[in-house]
Amino acid sequence: MPRVRNWQAISNPVPALIIWLISALTFYILFQMALRNSTPSSSTGWSLSNVERRTKLYDELSRELDVKGAAFLKNGETSQSLSLSDLFTVKNGAVTPVLRAANPPVRANVLYMSPQYSLPVAEAVQKVFMPYFDKVIWFQNSTLYHFSMFHASHHITPVTASEVEIEAEANAVKAVAKDVCPLKISLDRVVLTSTGVLLGCWQVISGLDPAVLRDRLRSALPQAPAIQLYDSAIFHTSLARLLGHPTNFPKEQKISELQFLHELVNELNRKLRGFQATISELWYVEEYDLLALALNGRVKARKFQLSCSKT
Repeated sequence: MPRVRNWQAISNPVPALIIWLISALTFYILFQMALRNSTPSSSTGWSLSNVERRTKLYDELSRELDVKGAAFLKNGETSQSLSLSDLFTVKNGAVTPVLRAANPPVRANVLYMSPQYSLPVAEAVQKVFMPYFDKVIWFQNSTLYHFSMFHASHHITPVTASEVEIEAEANAVKAVAKDVCPLKISLDRVVLTSTGVLLGCWQVISGLDPAVLRDRLRSALPQAPAIQLYDSAIFHTSLARLLGHPTNFPKEQKISELQFLHELVNELNRKLRGFQATISELWYVEEYDLLALALNGRVKARKFQLSCSKT
């Protein structure tokens, strides 16, 4: 009789099926928990697609000089549809910015890089490029390194605002900054564009993805231009602008001018690639001159800490 009872229990498929379903469900739950723990929190908005988008953009920028040629040697346009002659002149052997009033003032939101991180980058840029581009290069002010994030108004699509409306915008940006934690970032590479801009192209190690921050700023600033100046995924700083041919070209190397430019960029990348920084301030800036932050023009900056208030 005992043997019969054991055989009947084994031959009954229902208990075995229940055990199998419980085991499968337990595995699925544990797998999903492990998957969530192994990827960045969705609260940061970080995703592989944004990293891939940035990498693709940086790859395209790296090829731009070869594809489009060095337009800056022919007084080409900048990335914001302004010619170099609109922006710079040479006076007494020194490069001087041409400041043009912005009417209405541009209202930009930028992430600020403190001198703790910007100064080492600026020193490396000057050390590599200054010997060959004396009097034909403009170095970004190392105390104003920034990442352009979102414009409430820009020179292509101006959006006028009263003082009351501007204060309301600034308060809205302050509220955004309050809920964002500082970003830890790493320099992916330096590129030289066809317009002569030397760009630092960055990736986010931890913190809110730039594309998501731009979405939050758009929600906070509903009157802003629908078309912004940059791709929402890009995360870059302007380091310098080349304005002409090298003044000290090493002709004995028997390489083209274009190859020489690539070699300088490669040298700078060897010095800086992988450099890390922490970004902890979001600025709401009124630029009273076009490209004031880039050209040492007139600005009014409201500075907000990324205070990470949400838990």
